[in-house]
Order: sequence, then structure tokens, then C-alpha cells
Amino acid sequence: MGLCINSAVLCVWGLVIVFHVAYAQDSQADYVNAHNAARAQVGVPNVAWDDTVAAFARSYADQRKGDCQLIHSGGGGKYGENLAMSTGDLKGTDAVKLWVDEKQYYDYNSNSCARGKQCGHYTQVVWRNSVRIGCAKVKCNNGGTFITCNYSPPGNYAGQKPY
Repeated sequence: MGLCINSAVLCVWGLVIVFHVAYAQDSQADYVNAHNAARAQVGVPNVAWDDTVAAFARSYADQRKGDCQLIHSGGGGKYGENLAMSTGDLKGTDAVKLWVDEKQYYDYNSNSCARGKQCGHYTQVVWRNSVRIGCAKVKCNNGGTFITCNYSPPGNYAGQKPY
């Protein structure tokens, strides 16, 4: 009866505590931290995880499980949304990185994207007023991955800058 530690089990004086090991880079904190790192670069407030927004994201991700297609939910008018998919496994933090990597195509002065490029995923990530998020990931029936993050309140209003 001593102390033993490994990556999944902690034993203390005969008591065994098994920790739930989350998928790497797919926890609530991982999504929040990845968003907040990008937001800090432009001086906007942090986002926080919201269980109601996450429930919406989960429900929609479950609907995409059968086809893994990048079709927007529409957000019910309440949420902004970023989507990502892969034919294999995709980590949640990698999805956020894909969206944030669009920063190079965003021109703040003209509030527009470079010709032929997308930057709306990035601007949603850093939208000043979007302060609550919820994300979900599913493994699709075809072996791919579908990830959605929803934002409340939504962003990307025409004619408005994200920050």
C-alpha cells in the first residue's frame, strides 16, 4: 500500500482512482484555450465554454455523422458557427488552427478577405462580442471527422469589424 502513478491510474494507500482520459486536444479547455490564444493576439475578451451552446453543437454534429459534409446548421439564428472535417482523425485544436490560419487573408483596414481566400472562420473566432462557445466532434460513418464550434452571440455581421 504505497503510492503509484501512471498516466491513467493513481493508487494511494490501497485506494484506486481511475481518471477519465479525454481525447488529446478535444477537451472543453482545449477548444477554449485555442480560441483565447487567437483572441489575445488582437486584444479581445476571452471566450468561455457554455453547456447550452455545446448541446446545440453536439446535436448538430450527431446529425452530420452519417455524411460528414460541411453543411452549416443555420444556428437557429442564435449562433455563429465554424465547421471542419477530415477524411481521418482531426483534433479539435487542429480545427481551431485551420480557422485561425485564415488570419493571413484578413485585412483589418478594408475589413475584407484577400481575393479568392476565406477569412470568415478567423473573424468568427476573434469576434469581440462572441464570448460563449460550445464545440463538438464526431467520428463519421465513413471514418472521417466532423467538428463544429458554435458562438454566442454570433459574429460576422456585414459592415462590422470583428475587433
